Amino acid sequence: MFGISLSLVLCSGLAHAIWNMLAKQSTDKAVFLWVIYLPSTILLLPTLMNELAGTSFTRVIWLLIGLSLVMQSVYSLLLTYTYNAGDLSLVYPVMRGTPTLLIPALGVILFDEALAIWGWIGLSLMLTGFVVMLGSSKDKGQRAALKPMLLAISVGLCITAYTLSDKANLQHLSPLALLEVTNIGFMLGLTPAVVRSGRLRQVIRTHSNRIWIGAILSPGSYLLFLLAARNANISTIAPMREVGIVFGTLLGLIVLKESQGTRRITASVVVVTGIIMIASSGH
Repeated sequence: MFGISLSLVLCSGLAHAIWNMLAKQSTDKAVFLWVIYLPSTILLLPTLMNELAGTSFTRVIWLLIGLSLVMQSVYSLLLTYTYNAGDLSLVYPVMRGTPTLLIPALGVILFDEALAIWGWIGLSLMLTGFVVMLGSSKDKGQRAALKPMLLAISVGLCITAYTLSDKANLQHLSPLALLEVTNIGFMLGLTPAVVRSGRLRQVIRTHSNRIWIGAILSPGSYLLFLLAARNANISTIAPMREVGIVFGTLLGLIVLKESQGTRRITASVVVVTGIIMIASSGH
């Protein structure tokens, strides 16, 4: 069972890195992200409505569902600002690295989970890799790097909040219904920017091919993670999903032609080593 969860999480990380690269390349990031979530949101709405109509939830459960929706809204809004402010190979590791530090610790506290000693060593290696990646920002000047760094950390805090709430929500909603909750929250956060820009048709025409790729990979990446999270400790699989950091770094360096290749590739190797150790401890 753990092997299946591991495979789902690794595929989720790859899909996540690809759709984030597509978002980074888009001319209007808020509109592009809104559009790629539209198809799955429409398709999954009946699933969510049926489950909500057929189940009686306590106030605490409704609060957790609402927390997931709100955090997704804030996450989507901050994501557009972050990608406008910094390189993919810089901000992506920070966004994904922040929950890597917080989720295992909070998972132990909130869900009474346990992470073996090799898992904690692997987690330390991942964090070391993130620090090495961030060291490249000094070459650009601390002031220039401060804004994207703070935005990326804020995104990471949102990811931490909705990941932990969704782990609890999976006890009451199916992965498809919960994915719809997160989709709605994501789109709500971007809707004001989409309405103000008035560029919906232009973005669809400009990125028609990429939109369909994003429409599959973006919700699909989180669905894979939710399927894995049903049967595995969140403190184990959440850090492993951050293999997407390696994919995101490589995509930023190779496809987007960003700088600091040697440092960030070296850091990626350290991160992968940590992920392997976490996976081994979980198995």
